[in-house]
Amino acid sequence: EVGPTMVGDEHSDPGLMSFLGATKRNMLGNHFWEYYVNDAPRIVLNKLESCGYRVVSMTGVGQTLVWCLHKE
Repeated sequence: EVGPTMVGDEHSDPGLMSFLGATKRNMLGNHFWEYYVNDAPRIVLNKLESCGYRVVSMTGVGQTLVWCLHKE
């Protein structure tokens, strides 16, 4: 996969979003905000692993991949 990668919503930890280099945006027609980065998912997952997160599960929803992570 290649970027961009969605990494959070409007309730996500601003410090973690800053660490990931995420930008907050609102897509036309959506009533919510989301954070995204231009990095590929593997780059984002490596950064999150360095913060103590680990992948618990992954699934595909249409053409979207979703990872569930847990912080030790």
